[in-house]
Amino acid sequence: MPLRPLSPTEARVLGTLMEKARTVPDSYPLTLNAVVSGCNQKTSRDPLTQLSDAEAQEALDELKHLSLVFETSGGRASRYEHNFKRVLEVPDQSAVLLGLLMLRGPQTAGELRINSERWHRFADISSVEAFLDELQERPSEKGGPLVIKLPRAPGSREARWAHLLCGPVDEALLSAPAAGTPGPASPALQARVEALEAEVATLRATLEKLCEQLGLSHPGQD
Repeated sequence: MPLRPLSPTEARVLGTLMEKARTVPDSYPLTLNAVVSGCNQKTSRDPLTQLSDAEAQEALDELKHLSLVFETSGGRASRYEHNFKRVLEVPDQSAVLLGLLMLRGPQTAGELRINSERWHRFADISSVEAFLDELQERPSEKGGPLVIKLPRAPGSREARWAHLLCGPVDEALLSAPAAGTPGPASPALQARVEALEAEVATLRATLEKLCEQLGLSHPGQD
């Protein structure tokens, strides 16, 4: 049975769980607080969001109905983990690319290779393109294509790719360059920022576990 289109919020929540499972495994599965923080972080996200706890919880509940997310009990807080690869029946490499597209929006194969460094190391751009082609040519009996290659925007050297997990995309709109859009951060700066994010996430998880052991409320909770 084909998967229904996800809402943008569901895609952001799912992509966040997929990312944190690989980048901060010590704090995974995630609490609701960690899910919200990951969804709303100011780096490695396009577009930026400001989801509330209630919005994230609603998305988690919907994803649970689709078997894309499992809820586990541990301590005082429920924790959540994704089940993306099994439901979509895709290999690890394809799951990485889809997760990145859900979190960062349309990207070229080269951008996907750079952005996937902390998730999975692709040998070269050709390897990324091979998995994208496979996702684009996914047969109907498996649910149909999961990505689409967008028309190359004027002045661009490479075409970008977009996911189809939220349904069909407006190719003309997504292929047009946004006016005044700043260029991407350098790989070195991006790697530094993401390393700091991972450290903060680890500290947050340690604090949450300590609060649970002491019977205290988590920071940020009433």
